[in-house]
Amino acid sequence: MPCTSAFVHTGTPSPRFSYEWNTPMYTGKTTFNTGIFIDGKFRHGSDGKTIELVMSSSNGKFITSVAEATSKDVDDAVVAAQKAFDTVWGLNAPGSVRSEHLWNLAKKMEEHQEELAALEALDNGKTYSWALKADVAAAIQCIKYYAGWADKITGKTIETSEQKFAYTRHEPIGVVGQIIPWNFPILMWAWKIAPALATGNTVVLKPSEFTPLTAIRMCSLLQEAGIPDGVINLVTGYGHTVGAAMSSHMKIDKVAFTGSTLVGRTVMESAAKSNLKNVTLELGGKSANIIFDDADLDQAVNWAAHGIFWNHGQACCAGSRIFVQSGIYDEFLKRFSARAAAINVGDPFGKETDQGPQVSQNQYDRIMGYIKSGREEGAKVHFGGERHGKEGYFISPTIFTETKPEMKIVKEEIFGPVGVVIKFESEKDVIEQANNTEYGLAAAVFTQNLNRAIDTAHKLKAGTAWINCINQLHAQIPFGGFKQSGIGRELGEYALQNYTEVKAVHVNLGHKM
Repeated sequence: MPCTSAFVHTGTPSPRFSYEWNTPMYTGKTTFNTGIFIDGKFRHGSDGKTIELVMSSSNGKFITSVAEATSKDVDDAVVAAQKAFDTVWGLNAPGSVRSEHLWNLAKKMEEHQEELAALEALDNGKTYSWALKADVAAAIQCIKYYAGWADKITGKTIETSEQKFAYTRHEPIGVVGQIIPWNFPILMWAWKIAPALATGNTVVLKPSEFTPLTAIRMCSLLQEAGIPDGVINLVTGYGHTVGAAMSSHMKIDKVAFTGSTLVGRTVMESAAKSNLKNVTLELGGKSANIIFDDADLDQAVNWAAHGIFWNHGQACCAGSRIFVQSGIYDEFLKRFSARAAAINVGDPFGKETDQGPQVSQNQYDRIMGYIKSGREEGAKVHFGGERHGKEGYFISPTIFTETKPEMKIVKEEIFGPVGVVIKFESEKDVIEQANNTEYGLAAAVFTQNLNRAIDTAHKLKAGTAWINCINQLHAQIPFGGFKQSGIGRELGEYALQNYTEVKAVHVNLGHKM
């Protein structure tokens, strides 16, 4: 387990954080500033307050404090971002220059990848091994991917007549506000900043107050990578103050938010009531995982476990509604229960750990509340449903059966290691059930019949459909939702569309009035 922690006020403009790990998985030490980061400088928030909610989810104990930003600090960050956009970034930095900066940033992340993974495990509770091989690795890949796009943002020439030359330009929007969640801190940071910077925008970013450490640590690496001051500014704070100020700010031209559907509605409303800023939202989900009789059962079980128990179930695309055809239902449930029982829940820095704790007391209580609701509404806890251990926010992998469509555990996003297994008979039946949700983020289909797989995938109302796999994300493939799961797309070439304005230019070559 981590062995020392220190929060030190030293008379500098902002607090600092020191931590030392001596664990089977990682041994190392880190020290960095935990102030807000504006125009290349760390500092306290304007009222000098700190957030002391960064807790170790393994034992509920205090880790550190970080500076708390205010709406005044958001104003300052916007001014810094606009100055950088007007002078050193935007149309003043060719794509090749932006590309080089992003490549340098990716190299810096590679140099510090073990430290970043350790911070993710400490701050979020996910296992160190997964944070290193998946989250941090994917974040680096995302930065590299958009580094490759930075000098390839092109428009079109459009023929009208011989008297006119017409073309389009894709210009950066300007200052963009980005609000990221606590479940994948470093990965969501990369998903947001990479396409924004590649297209020439400058950024004011708010990390979650629960898991801000990797985003704060990245501010120093931005400087080491040579990214100019003011291009990325970080304001750590609460949603009802900092997030609200960003969503309604008259000089932020675009806001990108990842989080709950409830908060996403508030962000969109604030954006509309202010300057009608461009909005992209990646919101909640209640994804269907459909397993047909002819599926490879062993693989379906393994993927289903990954689908719901990955990242402790704290994933918007979690395959939480597991539909199993009647012919294999009993055998699937038997094997799936055995697979859940084999999951090692414990210390995120343990060598054998598969699942760490939930992120916070609030999230732990929320999940346990849903488990209680499932019991009270008549569902059967087939496996788990209990606290794991005596301290920290650990919850055993949980499987519900004998559910009904109107139950909360079937309808609502739980955001924890809780899945419902539902028997179905026909393809028509399961498609109707799968689509009977306000969400539409993702879905999965398991079958060895390729025609059935593709036909089912096309009928599901979801932004992503996985076939014989689940929860597979790549920098080059777009991700986003239908219905109340969001607006716009992250990743791939599609994400670039969220960060540019298209300008049409008409050139008269001789036409006279």
